[in-house]
Amino acid sequence: MPLYEHVFLARQDISAQQVEGLLQTFRSLLEENGGKVGKTEYWGLKTLAYRIKKNRKAHYTLMDIDAPHEAVAELERQMGLSTDIIRFMTIKVDEHEEGPSAMMRRSDRDDRDSRGDRGDRRGPRREHAPREARTETPQPENKAEGEEKPAGEEKSE
Repeated sequence: MPLYEHVFLARQDISAQQVEGLLQTFRSLLEENGGKVGKTEYWGLKTLAYRIKKNRKAHYTLMDIDAPHEAVAELERQMGLSTDIIRFMTIKVDEHEEGPSAMMRRSDRDDRDSRGDRGDRRGPRREHAPREARTETPQPENKAEGEEKPAGEEKSE
């Protein structure tokens, strides 16, 4: 059977226990249609990059699915009908990732020394001569009366 990774976002105003209930409902739906759910991860309530259906946050959940296409299509249809699910995405994969997903791994955000010295964040300081010592470009003087003026300018007589 094909392997899939499925992520869904649930509304911000439901509890984590209700998200777990939704997960169990979708798991039983897949099992009824001949599939099975491997690893599941609840990533928590996270802030969205932009508002989706008036929600600023959502509960993120990942499911590793081993099921026929028809079962996944029915899962997506049921999620589209659910008022608690605001977005979902299913991706076909060659194999499921062992261990925790990238979202659940401990990041090295706390270990900022491993990045090395960044230097001055504003960039290198440029040395300028004092304003009064700068040379100014000479301004062109008035043209003699016999010279032509550029197009658009009229001669005043």
